[in-house]
Amino acid sequence: MTDLTQERCEACDKGAPTVTEEEKRMLGQSVPQWQLVTKNGEEQLERVFKLKNFAQALEFTNKVGELAEEADHHPAILTEYGKVTVNWWTHKIGGLHRNDFIMAAKTDLAFNDL
Repeated sequence: MTDLTQERCEACDKGAPTVTEEEKRMLGQSVPQWQLVTKNGEEQLERVFKLKNFAQALEFTNKVGELAEEADHHPAILTEYGKVTVNWWTHKIGGLHRNDFIMAAKTDLAFNDL
């Protein structure tokens, strides 16, 4: 299995294909705690991270923000007391791309490093 945390996001054009069902299955093995959800007609990866308090949730949110800026790929983040919900998907293609699985893996790594 590939270590997605070592990969970099590639530039994605509006016409790029979304991942296939087989790719979702294979890539999903690297990020097993993420759920496939559909919001506003777009498939996304979503995970809720449990933290001790709001300060830790905000610290984690900032780490995810730094990852997003570094990759120029941005999630939806909901920060609450003791939890952060992160959704990755590729806005340009209205669904999932390999980039989203890469960023989910990097988000997991950032959480594990807290």
